[in-house]
Amino acid sequence: MDQQIWLEKYRPKTLEDIQGNEDALIKLRTISKEGNIPNMILVGPPGIGKTSSVLCLAKTLLGDLISSCCLELNASDERGIDVVRDKIKSFAQKKANLRPGLHKIIILDEADSLTEGAQQALRMIISDYADTTRFMLSCNDSSKLIDAIQSRCAILRFTKLNDAQVLNRIQEIIKLENIPFDKSGLEALLFTTEGDMRQAINNLQATFTAFGFLNRENVFKVCDVPNIEMLQQALLECSNGNFHSAQLKVYPLWEEGYTAYDLVNNLYKLVFNLPIEKNLQYEFLREMAFLKMKVLEGLPTFVQISGYLAKISQIANNMKNK
Repeated sequence: MDQQIWLEKYRPKTLEDIQGNEDALIKLRTISKEGNIPNMILVGPPGIGKTSSVLCLAKTLLGDLISSCCLELNASDERGIDVVRDKIKSFAQKKANLRPGLHKIIILDEADSLTEGAQQALRMIISDYADTTRFMLSCNDSSKLIDAIQSRCAILRFTKLNDAQVLNRIQEIIKLENIPFDKSGLEALLFTTEGDMRQAINNLQATFTAFGFLNRENVFKVCDVPNIEMLQQALLECSNGNFHSAQLKVYPLWEEGYTAYDLVNNLYKLVFNLPIEKNLQYEFLREMAFLKMKVLEGLPTFVQISGYLAKISQIANNMKNK
């Protein structure tokens, strides 16, 4: 069996291979044709193609010189000032035999992980080597970057991929790897990834490696997802006002070791496809927002989960009695 990591094996080679975020990609394609590349910040959630996009752009611009004229670093691994002063500055100082109009490229993943001291040092390097080097920073939250860096860069915003975009790439890989599957496996894969292409490909490879067949049961086993049927039944019990029945379905999952965040995250995804009236669905989601806030603020207990189930059951009962 091929042991190569599929993320690398199927990493996009050109900008045309990348799924989604067409507005951002149009700008990058224009840059690749004109060659006039600015410093850039690519902002968005993980696994949506930010790093792949800038790598494809760098390959298009630098061609065979990419190994000597492009430096890729992950700021979450090396987030202090030393990596900026040593690796980044020394690369920026290095002379390169590039045709007029081209620049060396430094790609810095997860730049929002850099300490403030490291960002201040980076800001100086961006200014000092503007004639020879361009910087491409990717991050999840641009507000964590100092204003002095943001003002020196063009900002491209990326969004989560939709199910169709993730599915399109997944089906390509399934065909190339000759993976046996059924429809439930594809649906489960989309359920677990939430628009994150990286996670989708990782989960696909892990499921195929472990079981040799892509179906709902196997995907959920690999991804360690709480019993979705139990959670869905609990929500349906709440929609009928049956709090205690709902609690009895969710509590065993808590006992199995799933965290409040695990349960909340999956309940949230299930509410969207629950066969209930829209106004009740809205109330379920509104109360879910309060629950997620409490869990994230440091109250990840089953009491919070029970409180949510009780509240939405009460709301459902009140709507019935109107």
